[in-house]
Amino acid sequence: MTQLVERFLRYVSIDTQSDEQQEQCPSTLGQYLLAQQLTQELMQLELHNVTLDDNGYVTAKLPSNVHYHVPPIGFIAHMDTAPDALGKNVKPQVIKNYQGGDIVLGSSNEVLSPVQYPDLNALHGHDLITTDGTTLLGADNKAGIAEIITAIAYLKENPQIPHGDICIAFTPDEEIGRGADLFDVPKFAAQWAYTVDGGPVGELEYENFNAATATIICHGVNVHPGTAKNKMINSMNIAAKFQRLMPEQETPECTDGYEGFYHLTAMKSSVARTELSYILRDFSQQGLQQRKAFMQQATEQLNQQLQQGHVELLVQDSYANMREMVEPHPHIIELAKHAMLDCGISPDIKPIRGGTDGARLSFMGLPCPNIFTGGYNFHGIHEFISINGMQQAVAVLVKLAENTALNAQVK
Repeated sequence: MTQLVERFLRYVSIDTQSDEQQEQCPSTLGQYLLAQQLTQELMQLELHNVTLDDNGYVTAKLPSNVHYHVPPIGFIAHMDTAPDALGKNVKPQVIKNYQGGDIVLGSSNEVLSPVQYPDLNALHGHDLITTDGTTLLGADNKAGIAEIITAIAYLKENPQIPHGDICIAFTPDEEIGRGADLFDVPKFAAQWAYTVDGGPVGELEYENFNAATATIICHGVNVHPGTAKNKMINSMNIAAKFQRLMPEQETPECTDGYEGFYHLTAMKSSVARTELSYILRDFSQQGLQQRKAFMQQATEQLNQQLQQGHVELLVQDSYANMREMVEPHPHIIELAKHAMLDCGISPDIKPIRGGTDGARLSFMGLPCPNIFTGGYNFHGIHEFISINGMQQAVAVLVKLAENTALNAQVK
């Protein structure tokens, strides 16, 4: 398992933040650099059909080692990290045998505290990898990459473990919603797959938000402030009025479980024009439609109130709840549950309060639930991961490959 940690630390040293302002795929050079490195590693493992296409998608296959037919399955992780926190010059620190209390993050004056993050209370005795308090870590989703490659290497080193074809893929630009855009499902050739992109040990997810984006454009009028009386219309004031119309208790910081939300994610402002970017999330399609209708109602209400200036609304759907595409194949979930149980892990089946490549891929004909990585606090400077949890993720992937083969033999 030393190789598991070495791989992970090697991957997080490469800046792979995606950039939604760029139209090419991958959106950033760092992702392609990591893709090239991963391609070399997969070739060194002597996997079959190792490819890196022009769009930065890496695919490969570990061929079956049994004489009977086993449905080919896939393991998928994404290479990019989120734009939400700095992803360059990541300096991870390893905390051996954590015994509780605050963890000082480098020299940044930032602290990882169990008071703020009570998950730490269950990790006494674990070896942890944290940030230095200035960047994100990149466990989302480089931990998944390291775990998949380590599991594949373990299967190669232990040919007595039966398995069918194991297809693997590493995708770009998942964090900006494009990870499945150019994914070649027929070429991948798996009957179903699992993204390794979850959080704490035991997470198993096959439900996710229905998602949309909403852009509010507030139009004002700019005039020199010295002669602005009765002439200037400050679009930022209009934007503030719109935001006040949003339900205060239906935001990410006030919701959990199956509760949806409205989330103001960014603003571009000037006197003449202010743009508000929202994401809308709900686990039911009906709920998402109601949220979109509420945004439209708020837009019309504000326009009726304004004597000058106006507001416009642009809405675009992002992804849908994979549940309807996975539930018709219950054996996919059962295999993952039993793999965890065989590894002494209690499955924690819960909805994803977000999205993965698997959501889109499920609607493209590749049912694709999500499995844990052992990580916490993704997308921020307090991100960390349990090495023990990473090892358990590898064990589950190996057992999942084995159980799929054994299940096929019984049939």
